[in-house]
Amino acid sequence: MIQIAPSLLAADFLHLEKDVQTVNRHADIFHLDIMDGSFVPNISFGFPVVEAVASLAEKPMDVHLMIVHPEKYIPRFARLGAAMISFHYEAALEESAAVLDLIHENGAKAGIVINPDCPVEKIFPYLGQADFVLLMSVFAGFGGQKFIPETLDRIRAVREELKRIGRPHVDIEVDGGVSPANAGELARAGATILVAGSAVFKAQDPAEVIRQMKQG
Repeated sequence: MIQIAPSLLAADFLHLEKDVQTVNRHADIFHLDIMDGSFVPNISFGFPVVEAVASLAEKPMDVHLMIVHPEKYIPRFARLGAAMISFHYEAALEESAAVLDLIHENGAKAGIVINPDCPVEKIFPYLGQADFVLLMSVFAGFGGQKFIPETLDRIRAVREELKRIGRPHVDIEVDGGVSPANAGELARAGATILVAGSAVFKAQDPAEVIRQMKQG
């Protein structure tokens, strides 16, 4: 079953409570993009916003760390109630196994992320340890980018490797340019969690967009 994770990066920050309640009523997961201006050329929001969302959230919070030294901040995000925490392989490299362990030690599901220009084979050694994989279908750092079609082959490759190692249940999350137009294709390729920001929060009827993406 496809789960929809609206990205609060695209929410209306003057009326954030309204968009939080939209996720509570119609979607499955809160996706929170944490950007530091170093790993990616943009800055998003930090602990105060996550804490505010946590005070109202009735669905799990998925914290996506687009930052250098993710290990420094994992315990605090976990304490704020993040059910899922992911970090970029490109930020941790050979320390990725230790970072996955740290997320587990702090009681959250652990995810590993790669950008579109990172070969999927780089994360194969960690698929036995990760609870989910996040494949960026745009380059991390900015909302509103166009979906990269080659992502579909990358999803299939990761799904096949998960099956090969006996972990077909592991979620594959896709983030970037996701909309009702490609949700079905993403699901058929093997994705199980779809992150959508602009497609949801810039829509006239966010609930209908979420419904369409769930149907695929």
